[in-house]
Amino acid sequence: MQCNFKDDNGKQCRAHSIKGQECCFFHHSEKKKRQEAQSRGGQAKTIVVKEPLPPMTLKETQDVILLLEDTINRVRSGELDAKIGNCIGVLSGQLIKAIEVSSIANRVEIIERAILERRTTF
Repeated sequence: MQCNFKDDNGKQCRAHSIKGQECCFFHHSEKKKRQEAQSRGGQAKTIVVKEPLPPMTLKETQDVILLLEDTINRVRSGELDAKIGNCIGVLSGQLIKAIEVSSIANRVEIIERAILERRTTF
């Protein structure tokens, strides 16, 4: 059942109502419960890294794969905060792109050099 709440313009809320109620969680008359729930959500427990993570050499795609595997396992075990894991994941994605672009640039340079040498020998 759809929430019965309508805003000042007469537009009806599109959320589902609470089971057995006329309004959704956000528009229910017991706003105190909603405010308490929002407050608890803002106080989510974060896991602080007690020891710095060991440095890793990240020069090849395989190195990044090992970093991601380690990070995933640490997040899953609760040893590492998900926000830190997410940050590592995003940065790893950027690093993989940089490694790939660098690899392609090196290959193009080798090919160009070979073509240039071939032209000068004929």
